[in-house]
Amino acid sequence: MRKIRKLFGTDGVRGVANEEPMTGEMAMQLGRAVAYLFRNQKARHRIVLGKDTRLSGYMLETALASGICSMGGDVLLVGPLPTPGIAFITVDMRADAGMVISASHNPFHDNGIKIFSGNGFKLPDEMEQKIEEFIFSGEVEGLRPTGAEVGKAFRIDDATGRYAVFLKHTFPDHLTLEGLKVVVDCANGAAYRVAPQVLEELGAEVSCVGVEPDGENINLNCGSLYPELISRLVVEQGADLGMTLDGDGDRVIFVDHSGKVVDGDHLMAVCALDMIQQGTLNKKTLVATVMSNMGLEMVLKDAGGTMVRAPVGDRYVVEEMLKGGYNLGGEQSGHLVFLDHNTTGDGMITALQVLAIMQNKGVPLADLAQVMVALPQIQRTVRVKHKKDFSQIPKIQRVIQECEKELGERGRVLVRYSGTEPVLRIMIEGEHEEKIATMADTMSEAVQDALGSG
Repeated sequence: MRKIRKLFGTDGVRGVANEEPMTGEMAMQLGRAVAYLFRNQKARHRIVLGKDTRLSGYMLETALASGICSMGGDVLLVGPLPTPGIAFITVDMRADAGMVISASHNPFHDNGIKIFSGNGFKLPDEMEQKIEEFIFSGEVEGLRPTGAEVGKAFRIDDATGRYAVFLKHTFPDHLTLEGLKVVVDCANGAAYRVAPQVLEELGAEVSCVGVEPDGENINLNCGSLYPELISRLVVEQGADLGMTLDGDGDRVIFVDHSGKVVDGDHLMAVCALDMIQQGTLNKKTLVATVMSNMGLEMVLKDAGGTMVRAPVGDRYVVEEMLKGGYNLGGEQSGHLVFLDHNTTGDGMITALQVLAIMQNKGVPLADLAQVMVALPQIQRTVRVKHKKDFSQIPKIQRVIQECEKELGERGRVLVRYSGTEPVLRIMIEGEHEEKIATMADTMSEAVQDALGSG
């Protein structure tokens, strides 16, 4: 049985900045624990430390660096860089670990800390549990190197350039983006420099929004959670397409020339089918999550492929990919993982793979996206005071069972807690949108009555 976590959720540690657990004090302890976990026999161990553009990033960066140095580790400071860029730099510089200060798509007042091992992969549950044990047991408290054994901090000035070159090498050498007019929304986040730079250097005509971070405007009415902005701009500017990243640049959502949103499920369908045609999709299998639309599963099956489902969270997608030897996976949110290129979800790598398919086939995004027809899917989010085990609450279970019985094999019901927020998420999928919307509303009311609003 998995132990109860005190700090880590589905994607690192997350919370309101300067409130537990996202305080400077806790960040320093995390830095010490991570440095202790990844210590080795070398004279010094090195940990890459990057962040997005949040105001609180300065506070947490200083605290984490202090904790790492106090345990004898050296810190490689790269400043604002997308989360997948940190994974790349960690491997590229042969560091022992990498840490990212980011709350991804959350508002600026939140922040988080994600951790990569030296191979660029996010830590498994067991290692996160070990970090918690180090902190709460006080095991590392008395271990304080002194004198020349205290760590140092170094600024890595060319990290963005290294990452940009890496990204361009994932795009086919025989293709360019010349002739494409692209609108890109960088969410005032970590990709605000590198995303426009890469697209322009590959030949695209680029119009940018969300590239003026001030510490407080990250994800503010922009980015992948607000594709309405990019949809409007694409139509107004007569662009061929638009792409919108989130605050830490690990996910991307597209819109076609008409402003229609193309989500992660459709992007996975486009990429998986192309890889099947090219013979490059390992075992003809795509790894998605329980949230992905049944339409994606159906189009893979029609093409002779298979879809495997993992729990929500890119870390669990990657774990399933590694376990099964698969090379493509992702989430409906636009968080796609191409293990042939990087070890974690990367919005820019996803964008470049989709753009390469468009350019190679000479087909607009709107036509490519038609390969998948999504079943109607309704989602509801209910804030809760406490994350009680709803499988033991009769009222909620009764509503779920009634919905599942009515849908039969022509739909799905998924109810789960968020791993990063005090909310319960409801997803119902079926052939008739009005019908499943009513079901979702009924279920939301049952949850609110049983668990109370947060």
